[in-house]
Amino acid sequence: MRNVNQILENKGAGGVIAVPREAPVLEVIRLMAEHHIGSVLVMQGHDLVGIATERDYARKVILQGRSSADTPVGQIMSSPVVSVLPTDTAATCMQIMTARKIRHLPVLDAGRVVGMVSIGDLVKAVIEDQQLEIAQLQQYIAS
Repeated sequence: MRNVNQILENKGAGGVIAVPREAPVLEVIRLMAEHHIGSVLVMQGHDLVGIATERDYARKVILQGRSSADTPVGQIMSSPVVSVLPTDTAATCMQIMTARKIRHLPVLDAGRVVGMVSIGDLVKAVIEDQQLEIAQLQQYIAS
């Protein structure tokens, strides 16, 4: 079973997309669209203070008739943020995500944000691990 650090390494570079809590929601939506992502971290200096997701946008802006340009992300973000460590396993992340019904987990190392894993990242890692195990078993059976 892969750990979060291995999943982040497989994702490759891309960095963490973050905004300050004063940023307008419109900026967050543009970043999500531009980077093809479903969430953006909300930072205050070097501290992670929240996460803004597509769900937050739908529930707290669209359905409430608020303006994306006039609403600061700090008013719609989810907080406190559930995070994981680079050493946590994909299984641990899946358990957290399914229990809390969330799709994105920031990765913190010594209090510093080092990445983000999504449910899609975890599913991909699990499938790749299963495919490798199947290939190894097939090779063992064939020999």
